[in-house]
Amino acid sequence: MPSSKNSSVANVAWLAFSHGHEFMYSASELDTFEGKPTGEVASFHVAKDGTLQQLCARNSAGTGTCHVAIDRTEQMLLAADYTGASAASFRIRDGKLSEAVWTEHYTEHGPNLKRQQSAHAHFASFSPDNRFAYINDLGGDSIHIYKANPATAEMAPAGIYRGAPGSGPRTLHFHPNGRTAYCMNELLSTVDILNWHKDDGGLTFADRVTLLPADWTNSPAATSTGCDTVLSRDGRFVYFANRGDDFLYAFRADFATGKLTPMKRSNCGGKTPRNFTLDPTERWMLVANQDSNLISVFARDPKTGELADEVKSSVAAEAPMRILFA
Repeated sequence: MPSSKNSSVANVAWLAFSHGHEFMYSASELDTFEGKPTGEVASFHVAKDGTLQQLCARNSAGTGTCHVAIDRTEQMLLAADYTGASAASFRIRDGKLSEAVWTEHYTEHGPNLKRQQSAHAHFASFSPDNRFAYINDLGGDSIHIYKANPATAEMAPAGIYRGAPGSGPRTLHFHPNGRTAYCMNELLSTVDILNWHKDDGGLTFADRVTLLPADWTNSPAATSTGCDTVLSRDGRFVYFANRGDDFLYAFRADFATGKLTPMKRSNCGGKTPRNFTLDPTERWMLVANQDSNLISVFARDPKTGELADEVKSSVAAEAPMRILFA
């Protein structure tokens, strides 16, 4: 991740590059920004030496902005607000963000009394063809689907996927086959394998895998939560991270159907794997262990997809939340 000696933002929960890595965008999990009860989204120019120069900062739709995503034309940014139960879209011009063009506030909530007292927008994403956008609502057990217009940043409702009650849909990642998506369910530590429908952007349930060990006896909603997802570029392997039990779980993926076959659970090198990623060669898996203040590095066999059992190296980092390669 580039250094940022020319810029400063508070409580950053997520970072995302533009596709050419010329610009970077951040989500700040704040209760107030510029005198309003919202989080912050900001943009930066990335210099050749890796330093960041802030271009602008905008109010999101609500508090606790935790995630941002950029569409493939780099004309539009989406932001999700966790505590604000909301989402917003912004136009992008030369790396700068407009004021919010579209906002939505969600009101549904699930049966988990500790975690789902209200809606919690957690993740924003775009479909493989860039025609649709998705907002995962952890509190409402749903994924909201929109028809996106990157040229204007406008969003029109296009449907909803409803997950299992109390599941807490956290993230959504699309398989390179263009037909499958994986929804990580935080509260039950499960993954919904979804069929993606190109004609209308819809998502339908295909299968579900459980990440916790078979002998797990305590309540997973209380002590162990699913976190993030990584796919290999060729779509042959998918990895999931789980917190509380603190492990990575590797699966072999059928390219045509997206069906997952379990391979191996392995340690994550620390506590609370908040984010993890493959390096550009896909020979190394890097894990941001938030509560250990460590980024742990594991060797990976690109042919078999298997991760090494032991950490190759670790780098100290204060509460790491996101790993990016410039």
